[in-house]
Amino acid sequence: MRMQRKYEIRKICSDDAAWIRQIIKNHWGDEFTVVHGDIYYPHKLSGFVAIDSLDQKIGLVTYSIQKMECEVVTLNSVREKMGIGTALMSAVREIAIERKCKRVWLITTNDNLHAIGFYQKLGYELVAIHRGMIEQSRQIKPSIPLISSDGIPLRDEIELELPLSK
Repeated sequence: MRMQRKYEIRKICSDDAAWIRQIIKNHWGDEFTVVHGDIYYPHKLSGFVAIDSLDQKIGLVTYSIQKMECEVVTLNSVREKMGIGTALMSAVREIAIERKCKRVWLITTNDNLHAIGFYQKLGYELVAIHRGMIEQSRQIKPSIPLISSDGIPLRDEIELELPLSK
């Protein structure tokens, strides 16, 4: 017997901007992120929000579609082990298929072992290691730490993808 989700997934709307700024600031250290040398303001991107039965926002995913590729820019779940991240990533996959993207892809850092495992369980494949890219990102966002809370030096960007068409 499958448990019914205790939350819903909906598209981001303009009323979500302040909350998105805050969750990104809380989880990413500022209201912008730097990935592969590009600056993203998640509150200006497309995405999905997870909302619980009390109308509380409990998850966020943002993405950017360019050149028939869908890049996941941020993923945050306020509550672990409820399938929120999986549901949000599924919503992105569906929109990417609808928009005829060739792949969904993302970048995480070499220290983020939990995320690397999570994405692989969803079928994403490791496709590239961009060595030393974190140092370039620190030029734009000096607040990026040198060492993670787990004691792992932050150096590299890990690229994962989910191919949608061959």
